[in-house]
Amino acid sequence: MAYHSGYGAHGSKHRARAAPDPPPLFDDTSGGYSSQPGGYPAPGADVAFNVNHLLGDPMANVAMAYGSSIATHGKDMVHKELHRFVSVNKLKYFFAVDTAYVAKKLGLLVFPYTHQNWEVRYSRDVPLPPRQDLNAPDLYIPTMAFITYVLLAGMALGIQKRFSPEVLGLCASTALVWVMLEVLALLLGVYLAAVRSELSTFHLLAYSGYKYVGMILSVLTGLLFGSDGYYVALAWTSSALMYFIVRSLRTAALGPDSMGGPAPRQHLQLYLTLGAAAFQPLIIYWLTFHLVR
Repeated sequence: MAYHSGYGAHGSKHRARAAPDPPPLFDDTSGGYSSQPGGYPAPGADVAFNVNHLLGDPMANVAMAYGSSIATHGKDMVHKELHRFVSVNKLKYFFAVDTAYVAKKLGLLVFPYTHQNWEVRYSRDVPLPPRQDLNAPDLYIPTMAFITYVLLAGMALGIQKRFSPEVLGLCASTALVWVMLEVLALLLGVYLAAVRSELSTFHLLAYSGYKYVGMILSVLTGLLFGSDGYYVALAWTSSALMYFIVRSLRTAALGPDSMGGPAPRQHLQLYLTLGAAAFQPLIIYWLTFHLVR
């Protein structure tokens, strides 16, 4: 009997050791922060948490995927319509860019104050393509920035649990319509001011589309650092874009020939340039403030 009792006890111990531990009810997420006295997270951990939250939110990922499909579909429609009404050779000029040009142009849009020469260079009375002239306007950066803005807007709406296809579509179409209205207003202003230059619709569309870069930086800063960071980025990008627009339109777009006209015409040209520049912060704020809360 003693033998059987000992065997039973041994078997009970063996079964106790072999029994698996029950699964935890909650995942241990305490490893995301470095241990600090008092249980506070390590410095900078809140920013890392925000970045991980932005990238790991399922709703944000769904919103970005849907925004990508909308942006791709819109780009295909624009290209299809452009091929019907626009010369492809003229359009290729505005997309003749390379990596070095894009990097330098983005830096110029963010910090244009140290740039000295704003004149567009020519070769045999033909303007050099953007990849050979930093001052030449392009449509590659505005197009890619618009697509990025739509993706970022979808992610922001997903994080705030406000995402829906209708809201994202309205956001993308509103951003596009505002640029079109701005281009039409500039064309009307150029006509009324009797500006003699080679300023075309593509040039105005390029200069108007550069605001998407500032919109992206403002929204991204607002998502990472809150409303305070958003307003700081908004002020910086708006002032930089205004300076860029004034210098570019006064030299590259309006041209030196238009500077020697009568005084009233020069005043109209100056008002047109300042009005186009002053309108940029209003559009940037109107298209981005609802994405940061």
